[in-house]
Amino acid sequence: MISNSLTETVTQAVAAGEKAVAVDTAMIAKLTDMAGDFAINLSIALLIMAATVIASKWASRATRKALGRMRGFRHDPTVLSFAVQVVRVLVYVIGFIAVLQRLGVQTTSIIAVLGAASLAVGLALQGTLSNVAAGVMLLVLRPYRVGDLIDINGNVGKVTRLDLFFTQMSDANNVKIVVPNSKVFSDTMLNLSGQQTRRIELKIGVGYGANLSQTRDVLTAAAAAHDKVLKDPVPWAGVTNLLDSSVEVSLHAWTKSEDYWQTKADVFQAAKEALDAASIEIPFPHQVAVPYGDAEAAMPILAVRDISPERSDDHASPGDAHQDSGEA
Repeated sequence: MISNSLTETVTQAVAAGEKAVAVDTAMIAKLTDMAGDFAINLSIALLIMAATVIASKWASRATRKALGRMRGFRHDPTVLSFAVQVVRVLVYVIGFIAVLQRLGVQTTSIIAVLGAASLAVGLALQGTLSNVAAGVMLLVLRPYRVGDLIDINGNVGKVTRLDLFFTQMSDANNVKIVVPNSKVFSDTMLNLSGQQTRRIELKIGVGYGANLSQTRDVLTAAAAAHDKVLKDPVPWAGVTNLLDSSVEVSLHAWTKSEDYWQTKADVFQAAKEALDAASIEIPFPHQVAVPYGDAEAAMPILAVRDISPERSDDHASPGDAHQDSGEA
């Protein structure tokens, strides 16, 4: 009796052990299969990622080449650089989704989560997203192109690049200026090279005793003598203001946009030299000695006054002298 029960106990123990071994073997086999499948999927995912990088470069080159063959975009680096960036980002997004699918991630659930979180992400990144939207609008409306000289809120520079988020410029000192697209789109922007010609406007003061007709003729002749000044419209000069100690005469001359800065400097110099040659004085502050008290005993005190050509030290009245000395 005891022998039979012992035999049954041993038999049950052996059966339980065999069952446990079978379960462990099945689990190990399943884990091995899962590890093998994951290794294969991971390898394929890495290959997809590498292919995505290669495809993005190829797509970028193909886009640049295709747009370069179109007449409207052939010589427009603004559209080319912007379109290449958009294509590169799209290829990366598609490759990332393919990698997630290969690793067994349910992309539909991810898209649903992203859709639910889109409002929060949009609020958090509203500045960045507004830059992207403004960049698209700038690309569509085309207020400037790469290579144009623009003025954005006092920052003057030549446009070197327009991307998804920023507009990059380089000023006359070769300083890089980066402006967010949203600020460019919402602020007043001056395209200084958007037209083929520009007008030079110089304001020059002459004395009240000067011959104004002669002054106008001298200035227009000095501007017209410059080879970069256009003949049509002809240079113009006229009185535009009466200041405290001078008469303001404005000189207008037209030139090509690419010649504006050097021509303006040359015309300024030519106008000054022409006025000097015609003995037409340009008033400027003088430093004169004004006596205080006894002119012979007291030490002179210096005061700064604006002296017009027709008013010299000999014409200054005693009242003026006392007033100036009191102010000193």
